[in-house]
Amino acid sequence: MTTTAEKLIDKRRALGRGLDSLLPSGPRVVAGAAVAAVVVPTLPQDMPIARPEDAILRLPLDQIDENPYQTRLQFNDQALQELAESIRSNGIVQPIVVRPSSNGRFALILGERRCRAAKLAGETTVPAIVRQASNEQAAEMTIVENLQRQDLNCLEQAKAFSRLSREFGLTQEQIGHRTGCSRESVANYMRLLKLPEEVQQYLGNGEMGFSEARVLLQLIDPQLIPVVAKQAIDGKMSVAQLAAVVDRLNSPEEKVDPPVRVVDPNVRAAESELAQLLGCKVRINDRKGKGKIVIEYSTLDDFDRVLEMLKGEA
Repeated sequence: MTTTAEKLIDKRRALGRGLDSLLPSGPRVVAGAAVAAVVVPTLPQDMPIARPEDAILRLPLDQIDENPYQTRLQFNDQALQELAESIRSNGIVQPIVVRPSSNGRFALILGERRCRAAKLAGETTVPAIVRQASNEQAAEMTIVENLQRQDLNCLEQAKAFSRLSREFGLTQEQIGHRTGCSRESVANYMRLLKLPEEVQQYLGNGEMGFSEARVLLQLIDPQLIPVVAKQAIDGKMSVAQLAAVVDRLNSPEEKVDPPVRVVDPNVRAAESELAQLLGCKVRINDRKGKGKIVIEYSTLDDFDRVLEMLKGEA
C-alpha cells in the first residue's frame, strides 16, 4: 500500500520534472560578466533552477521588481526573520531567477522570500540567474515552485490555477499536467473561487481549510454558505460535523399541507373527549372500523403524564 509520505515524494518529483522542463539543471559562473559573478553550491536534484549556459550573477536588489505572477499572498514574518538570520550567517545558498524587463531592470520569477529576507539581513545584492521567459513561463514557474515547496494555502492555489486558465487559456488538464496535479484536483481548487468573498477570506486567513470549503460548496442554498461557515469556525466544527450540518440543511423534513380531513361526527367527538382527558392533541384515523389513535405531546413531561395515565398510575 502506498503511504502518504510516498505519495508526497511522488508529487514533489512530478513538480520537479515540471520545473525542470522550464529550468534544466547545471548552473555555471560566467567570468568577466558586467555584474560581479559568484559561485554557489550545487543545488538539490529535485529543484533544478538553471541551464548549463546560464550564468549566476550578483544583482543589486534595488534593480529587481516584484513578481507580477506571485501566487503567494501572505508571508510569515517569523519565517522571514529566521531566513534573514540564516542569510547573515551563511549567505544566500540558492540563487533567485529573474528575467529582463523592458525598462532595463529585472522582474523576479523565483525567490521572493529570499529577496525579502536578504533586505531584512541588510544585503544589497543577491545571486541571480537571468533568464529569457515569456509571461506564461514565468507564471508557471512561480506556481510550480510554490507548490513544490508547499507554500500556498488552498485559496492561493485556486487563484494561481485560475490565472493560468484566464490569462493563458490553459485547460484544467493542461494546468494539471504542467503543475503535477490531477485535472480533478485543479477543478476542485478552482471551485473554491465560487465561495462568497467573506468565506474566501476565512480560507486566506487559515481559519478554514480546503476540506471544510468543499463541504460548504455542497450547500444547495448558496445564501447559507457564509452563515454556516461562521458557525463552523465559532463552533470549531470538525469536517464530519460540518458535513452533518450541510446534509441536514440540504434535506429538511418535507412540509406538506395536510389534506382536508373528512371526519365522522362520532370520531370527532371521541377525539375531543380524549384530548380533554389526556391534555394533549389527539387524532383518530378510522377506516371502516380499523385505524389508529395518534397522541401528540409537546414536552417530555406531557409524555410521562400520558404514559402514566394509560398505565393507570395517574
